[in-house]
Amino acid sequence: MGKPEILDYTQNRELSWLRFNQRVLEEAQDEGVPLMERMKFVAIFTSNLDEFFMIRVGSLYDMAAVDNKKLDIRSGMTPEQQLDAIYRAVAPLYKERDKTYTEIKKQLRPYGVCGLDFKDLEQQEKKYVKKYFREQVLPVLSPQTVDTNHPFPHLLNKEIYVVANLKLDGNTMIGIVPVPQYISDILYLPGYDIRYIRMEKVIMEYLELVFDRYQVSDKNYICVTRNADVSPEDEAFADNEDFRLVMKETLHKRRRMAVVRLETAVPLGKEMEKFFCGRFKITPECIFRTKMPMKLGFIFSMADKLPESMRRALTNEPFTPQPSASLSSGSVIEQVKKKDILLSYPYESMDPFLQLIREASTDPDVLTIKITIYRLAKKARLVEYLCAAAENGKEVTVLIELRARFDEQNNIEWSERMEEAGCRVIYGIEGYKVHSKICLITYRNKNEIRYITQVGTGNYNEKTAKMYTDYSLMTSDQEIGEDAAVFFKNMSIGNLDGVYDHLIVSPTSLKQKVLCLMDEEIAKGESGRIVMKMNSVTDMDFIRKTAEACRAGVKVDLVVRGICCILPGIPGRTENLRVTSIVGRYLEHPRVFVFGTGADAKVYIGSADMMTRNTEKRVEVACPVYDEGIRRRLIHDLKVMLSDNVKARQMDSKGAYRRKKQEGALVNAQETFMKEALNARRPATPSHKSEKETFLTRVLGVFQKKKHS
Repeated sequence: MGKPEILDYTQNRELSWLRFNQRVLEEAQDEGVPLMERMKFVAIFTSNLDEFFMIRVGSLYDMAAVDNKKLDIRSGMTPEQQLDAIYRAVAPLYKERDKTYTEIKKQLRPYGVCGLDFKDLEQQEKKYVKKYFREQVLPVLSPQTVDTNHPFPHLLNKEIYVVANLKLDGNTMIGIVPVPQYISDILYLPGYDIRYIRMEKVIMEYLELVFDRYQVSDKNYICVTRNADVSPEDEAFADNEDFRLVMKETLHKRRRMAVVRLETAVPLGKEMEKFFCGRFKITPECIFRTKMPMKLGFIFSMADKLPESMRRALTNEPFTPQPSASLSSGSVIEQVKKKDILLSYPYESMDPFLQLIREASTDPDVLTIKITIYRLAKKARLVEYLCAAAENGKEVTVLIELRARFDEQNNIEWSERMEEAGCRVIYGIEGYKVHSKICLITYRNKNEIRYITQVGTGNYNEKTAKMYTDYSLMTSDQEIGEDAAVFFKNMSIGNLDGVYDHLIVSPTSLKQKVLCLMDEEIAKGESGRIVMKMNSVTDMDFIRKTAEACRAGVKVDLVVRGICCILPGIPGRTENLRVTSIVGRYLEHPRVFVFGTGADAKVYIGSADMMTRNTEKRVEVACPVYDEGIRRRLIHDLKVMLSDNVKARQMDSKGAYRRKKQEGALVNAQETFMKEALNARRPATPSHKSEKETFLTRVLGVFQKKKHS
């Protein structure tokens, strides 16, 4: 095979992702954002980077080991060259993040929010910390020494370890103390202000009490990041009858994967650096010194500790998802039968969809409920309602994806709960993740079988529905319902080659249909118009077709939150392309595709990004929007996003992002949608208390029947 053709209007996906995460860090640097929210963006940047190393850097190490001559089709780089470029690009991001964190921390001090070093503690506080350490921490520590008689322990992924050099009777060794997972990451100090010190600093301060026989020097704390890119289908045990066992084994294996990054609190001495490089089989370029916490999860709970007056100054003004203006009080099922309903999260509440399932669980006309699930919240009313439906004699089929990365354990537990309640639980298709968000309710209307179909752009996750922007379409269109019924039948028998009249489904028809719709716009030349919103763009067929559209004079707008491997503004290639990214208070998550303009525009919403993994290796569903009012609303939303000159950035021809010029009125798309949701004329919100009581009474009755039968 010859070398792949490297296009002059594409860029490397990993470096594009790092630029996205830099935009997240820019939100932390934005002085118009409240201080605690800025600190949260530092935490998000950090957790994003952790996952990037675990997955993307981990997979590049695997590729380098298997075939280091394989070229990336978008940049012409080998895996090793990509790794070198990543480590070079990440180093300045660490410095920028540390500087940003330090500045925010400094600005929080006047508010009494103080992250402290041991030297900052007052005398009484030092006594308090030492007493706490002796009574609560020291008894549960598990210190280890490493020498010729004691092997080096396995360090868990993303856990913190306090380390030091130890000397005893002329012998030198390394001491390692894991920071226990079951004690708090930080210790709050007594008093009105929020003064705290991180647990690894406490342990490091009193390391002489831990290793009391030794002379302790070169104290530090470290954290390793391991490759977490495990593919269950590659395992020899993948034929096991219960796929849950495969996933449990996979999660266990992930804990022991190769190290791809080492973080340290202070620079390592030459001997210790050499020791760790040899132990973890890494180079010094894989070691990053950080002046800020290696774990920042505590930031999110800290806001709850703020007094109300301070919270108003330091956090965003609270926003509660609003009732949908499209719905009145009363049965959601009956209203969806009459007209299509679109919910826009988090501006509108997810409750109407949950109410739809709750009503279906007890409706005597409902026969079946079928749903695909990718990620769920830790507490999920949706599961309660599905279980209640099964207990009430409905046929409930749940296709749950156990390979939803980092949510595997949660999904395993929910699948067991649903099976116990009588739901039919299936696990998708070998080699293909089921990432679609589709639900089908089948009911009998006199002698006819009728359908209500819901298609969404985001997960059925009640927690993220308040933090991610997404759309959820509920329709009683019979033909869409018939397509959905065929889809679920095909999923049940492992058939990926289904034929659908309205839904477009990957891996067979979604990309092909999108390219066909783009061809229709290309045929219009300069009258053509394409606007697509998604999270990432990497699919080369889509990228080539976008360039073809640009050359034909079609105006193309891509609103892409994260990775975008096509470069705009390349002469003779992508001059008619504009790439916009919005990073703001909420995580942008919808996938919306619009082809054409005016009444003839074809509009789809769905679960798929234009990434090869989505178009070829996942089961995704996109649905046409036929309701004229909903089409206008989606096109309006896209126009607002393209007008955003506060949170939006535009990509230049080199792949860098620039804030838009703030000409004319300021437009912040997310704030606009919040105001629109608040100002929409809405009916009085119905009291859900009686509905909930009725539902719980019905469920209790079902369990009582089972108990006595």
